[in-house]
Amino acid sequence: MSPIARIIAATAALAAIATAGVAVAQNYSLNPTYGTANLTAGFTPDPYVVNVQSGGSVNAQSLSSSCRGFIANAPDVRLNYTSGSLPLIISANSAADTTLVVNAPDGTWYCDDDSGNAGMNPMVRFNAPRSGQYDIWIGTYGNASLQPAQLHISELYTQ
Repeated sequence: MSPIARIIAATAALAAIATAGVAVAQNYSLNPTYGTANLTAGFTPDPYVVNVQSGGSVNAQSLSSSCRGFIANAPDVRLNYTSGSLPLIISANSAADTTLVVNAPDGTWYCDDDSGNAGMNPMVRFNAPRSGQYDIWIGTYGNASLQPAQLHISELYTQ
């Protein structure tokens, strides 16, 4: 191998190693697994409920040390929301111990474990929600352990 070829190969190898741990696994540009909800403030019925299988193979801590559980790569549900004067409450209900990850319209990641009802259900509350796209993942504590769950989107209630 020529010296130039060795330099090119070494540079390519270093670039691959340097970028291997940088990628965030959650891809909010992917189509959501369980669909898109288009809701405007004052929507009915409230809560809006989506049946999902929670969990996945991606460790949510790859987003933030405050995130817990394992989630899918693609969002479970996408919410296109037009806000009003009411809060926006995103929560999950499941017999399993679930977690919640939300990417808000401003690109901020919000995570929760047990702030909802029953001490095992997650909840993220936006007191002054922005209009826009919310991408939502429901996680579980077992890697690739899919569990039945319900996503609740409300302006009045939490699960």
